[in-house]
This record gives sequence, structure tokens and C-alpha cells, in this order.
Amino acid sequence: MRQFLLGRLSSLKVATWNVNSVKVRLPLLLNWLDEARPDVICLQEIKCLTADFPILEVRGRGYYAEIVGQKSYNGVAILSKEPARDVITTLPGDDGDNHARYLEATIGELRIASIYLPNGNPVESDKFTYKLAWVARLNAHTAELLKAERPFVLAGDYNVIPEPEDVYDPLAWRDDALFRTETRRAFRALVNLGLTDAFRALHAEPHRYSFWDYQAGRWQRDEGLRIDHLLLSPQAADRLVAAEIDKAPRGKDKASDHTPVWCELH
Repeated sequence: MRQFLLGRLSSLKVATWNVNSVKVRLPLLLNWLDEARPDVICLQEIKCLTADFPILEVRGRGYYAEIVGQKSYNGVAILSKEPARDVITTLPGDDGDNHARYLEATIGELRIASIYLPNGNPVESDKFTYKLAWVARLNAHTAELLKAERPFVLAGDYNVIPEPEDVYDPLAWRDDALFRTETRRAFRALVNLGLTDAFRALHAEPHRYSFWDYQAGRWQRDEGLRIDHLLLSPQAADRLVAAEIDKAPRGKDKASDHTPVWCELH
């Protein structure tokens, strides 16, 4: 087994995947764990209560699991080859927010969070206000994490299209909550705290996507969005050696509309 303490390990593979219902996608998830063998994978939209998560099947693949579930909606999890420590199950800053959208834990010496950031549509509703407030809370919490000067990864479905090259038709999406100026400005403020977008750091080519809608043949025409991100602290970014979007699971039967994104740290 690979050493897990950063500084002594050979490599550490961290992935994120919005599975869009872990029960429906369980065969695909287990298959990807067997093939890709991530050391840590952050899941979003598990869409089940914590007690209903398929823990036995995951343990059978050699993974521990931390889960924050919610019936029918949302839900995040962290699967890891080593047990998690110092787990927190809500994003600080709003004690009244009971949506299952945030999970943070320490694996070895790496601090990692699984994030399911609000969609925010329609923008004329309170949902967009909630989205921007949620990002503001994430920014404040990230600033606190950075003070510790430790390696961390903020992984998840951000529901943010960072740049025009991250969407198949920028003009068509300009008024959507995922691409609104306010959303992108808030995301840019997060990155500008000192974080590194793992995929973009190693891939300058445009129009690489992590999400394709089920409707209108978006997958078949490769009309997608890049909204799933791995943001690294400076201490983690210094160890970044690889990052990729694995499109293969999206092309399989009964696929999630998202596909895994991963990075490797030495």
C-alpha cells in the first residue's frame, strides 16, 4: 500500500465525482474504483440518507467512508484508503443551513473537502442569493484553512463555469447562475486567495468538460460544461504532477451527467 503521509508518499490520487444518486450509479462507481484506484474520492449528489449509503460495497473495495446524506437531494461523501480524522459536516458560517453540501476531513496529512455548491437557478429567486452567500462562506473558511499552511484540496461540483472556454456556448449561458458575472467573480475571489485549479494548471486547451446534460444530445455532440474542480492550497499545488478529466464513465449505460475529475500529488 502506498505511503499516505505527504512528504513520504510516492503519489496520491484524489478524485471528485458528482454521481447523481449513488444507488443508481453504484455499479459504475465500484467499477471506476477498481479501474482508477483513487486514494481519495469525493462524491456529490449521493441523494440518500447517511444510513442508506452502500457502505458494505464500498468497504469491500477497501475504502473507508465519511458521509453526509439527505433524503432524495444533495449529499456528499469522502471515500478514502485510510480512515478520516477531524471530520466536519457543515460549512461554517450559517448554523441554520441544513443542506447536505459540505464535508471536510483529514486523510494522512492532507485536508480535503467534498463540496456540492448550490446551483442558484433561477437567478431571480432566493436560490441565487443563497448560492452567492454560500460561496462567500466558503471563501471565508478557505482563508482560515490557508492560515494553517498545510496541504489541502477543495474538491467538488462547484456549479461554476470559470471562463468562456469552459462552456460549449458562452453566449447561451451568459444569464445562467453557473456563468453569471457575480458567480464567476465570487469563484475568482476564492481562487485568488492563493488556490490552484489543478486541471487548468496542467491543461491550457479549451473546451474540456466534466458535465453534459442528458437532454438535446449534449453528450453525443460534446456540448458540455467544466464545473467540477479540484482547488489546491499552495502546499498541495507544489506536489501536483498530473490532472485529468476521465470521460469514459459518462459514455456508459445509466451514467451520471458528470464524470470524474482527478489529480495526482507527489
